[in-house]
Amino acid sequence: MTKVEPIAPAQEHRLRPTAAATIGGVLRTARPKQWLKNVLVFAAPFTAGRIGDLTVLRSALIAFVVFCLAASAIYFVNDAKDVDADRAHPAKRNRPIAAGLIPVPVAFGVGIVLLLAALGVAAAQNWQLVVVIAVYEGVQLGYCFGLKHEPVIDLCIVASGFLLRSISGGVAANIPLSQWFLLTTAFGSLFMVSGKRYAEIRLFNQTGAEIRSSLRKYSASYLRFVWATAVAVVIATYCQWAFQLREQFGTTWSEISIVPFVIALLRYAIDVDGGKAGSPEEIVLHDRLLQVLGVAWITTLALAFYF
Repeated sequence: MTKVEPIAPAQEHRLRPTAAATIGGVLRTARPKQWLKNVLVFAAPFTAGRIGDLTVLRSALIAFVVFCLAASAIYFVNDAKDVDADRAHPAKRNRPIAAGLIPVPVAFGVGIVLLLAALGVAAAQNWQLVVVIAVYEGVQLGYCFGLKHEPVIDLCIVASGFLLRSISGGVAANIPLSQWFLLTTAFGSLFMVSGKRYAEIRLFNQTGAEIRSSLRKYSASYLRFVWATAVAVVIATYCQWAFQLREQFGTTWSEISIVPFVIALLRYAIDVDGGKAGSPEEIVLHDRLLQVLGVAWITTLALAFYF
């Protein structure tokens, strides 16, 4: 009688990938599409009316590169840390590290190299940028190694990433940052993050789809409270910032910018309330009215800063 050999489990993760597949996996894990978030480093130079200054623009570009390196490093570390959980997930198992295209030790090694590279590039600019990126890396590593499972803390950490990006553009170019601008950025980030989590928990309640462990400790009503509070603070702080700009630049365009800004927030809040804000970038790309409001807002600010 012929003996049947058992099939080895998870054999697909033991296959040796080709060099091209590994390189492709490294690029995918770096998530270059997510670098779009790093354009926030240009916010401070733009709102200071100095984005046309080549020295300032160069400094902001360095901050942009620094955050691209650091953010990609965190993706490598996070995916390597969660490799076992990702392999059990129906979608995340296709990530390069979980699929075996990149060995876990190599992923950790790439992450460390990118973290150090970000610090090195920042040091070439000034020590203030080094402090900002070091704080970002420390907080994000804490998120990867456990803080992501702590309710409230996880929201604050994700929101802090956007705030630190905004701060970095200012410190890289030695531009003073308005406290109202920082508060608007901080609570705006919290609004978007809590709205995204609200969409995830709505999806879980409706379909039973798998969600991150921290979300099991939230209720939909609590997340509604968070994003509603956050958007109220955003509107209040933005108005204060607009009034401050009027005194600084002597123009009413900053006050006029309040109109498209608030309408855009209320428009986006419809999607948040409907549980459709799981992918904020998708909302912006497909909502034409929101795009028009965004252009109107940027135009009024540009008129305030440069004319």
